[in-house]
Amino acid sequence: MDDPLVSRVRGLFPCFSSVPDALWKHAELVSATPSTPHPVREGHLLEHALFIVSGGVRIFKICPESGREITLYRVFGGQCCALMMASILGETEYEASVSIEMPTEVLMISLPEFKNWIDEIRPVRQFVYKQIMGRIADVTTLIEKVAFQPIPVRLADFLLVRLSAREPATLEITHDLIAAELGTAREVVSRTLKAFAAQGAVLLQRGRITLLRRELLHRIAERLRD
Repeated sequence: MDDPLVSRVRGLFPCFSSVPDALWKHAELVSATPSTPHPVREGHLLEHALFIVSGGVRIFKICPESGREITLYRVFGGQCCALMMASILGETEYEASVSIEMPTEVLMISLPEFKNWIDEIRPVRQFVYKQIMGRIADVTTLIEKVAFQPIPVRLADFLLVRLSAREPATLEITHDLIAAELGTAREVVSRTLKAFAAQGAVLLQRGRITLLRRELLHRIAERLRD
């Protein structure tokens, strides 16, 4: 990579400031869009370490029996995928799949070179470990929700979070996509949303959900949570 790109990456990832200039020949910055084909799926043997410079990707799992998806977390600029780092450190197959959700720039570092960086450059090693530890907490919270919270509670929480900063409070999303986020069936999502609508909390339109009464939806979630 040339000097301006290296400087940009170092500004976003301070841990890379300790990487000598001569070693950046093993890295490249690539651009991708949601339509860009890529091989990063569950079971893939990684050949590069990937860091998101701009944009964002969704990390998800697919149930082999039902084919249902569940979102584990998202990775945005200045971050890396913790499961990917764990696969690199453990020299194992990747345990999830990646969906590119928007125009995204990705820093790619050849795997042998990146392993040397982890071994020899402490700030890089510390950054990777912090990313892994942070995501462990996120995934633990997700497991608790899946195991102990009913779908209506999780769906209400999902809508409240996604619509918290929107004015008007309208979310353009399909029931299929919500089901993939929550790891459930589309029919369950549709049935639950209709129940919310019947109580006056939301308005349902094709490919669109409008939050009519935020406090009511919050009360519904709290009542079901109890």
